[in-house]
Amino acid sequence: MALQNPEHGRSGAIDVVVHEHKPRTDVPGAAHAAAHDAHNDPEHIRRETRVYLFVFASLAVLTGLTVGAYYWFHLPIEYAIIVALSIASIKGFLVAGFFMHLLSEKKLIYSVLILTIAFFIFLMILPITAMHSRLGY
Repeated sequence: MALQNPEHGRSGAIDVVVHEHKPRTDVPGAAHAAAHDAHNDPEHIRRETRVYLFVFASLAVLTGLTVGAYYWFHLPIEYAIIVALSIASIKGFLVAGFFMHLLSEKKLIYSVLILTIAFFIFLMILPITAMHSRLGY
C-alpha cells in the first residue's frame, strides 16, 4: 500500500510502503514463534498468574506446617527432622517445577533432576542409619 503526501502533488510525492505483519510459517522456528504469541494472550496470563498465586499460597501453608509440626505436635527431634525435610522436598519441587519452569523442560533436565533426587535420598539415609546404629536400634 503506498501513501502519497497531499501537500506536494505528484512531482514531489513521498511514497511510504506499509507492510502488514503476517506470521511466517516457511522458516525454521516459525511454529515456536506462533506458540510464543499464545503466551501473550490475556487469558493465558491470567491462568499462569492463578497458578503462581496457588503455588505461593501452598508454599506459605507448607512453611506454617513445618513450624507447626515442631511446636504443636512435639515430635521427637528425629521425626521432626524427617517431617521438616519431607515438607522441604515438596516445597523444593514446587519452586523448581513452577517458578523455575522445570516441569516443561526436556528429557536431559529430568535425568539430572532424578539423579539429584537419588543423591538427596542417599544423603538423607546416611544420618538416619548412623543415628539408628548409635542408638542401638
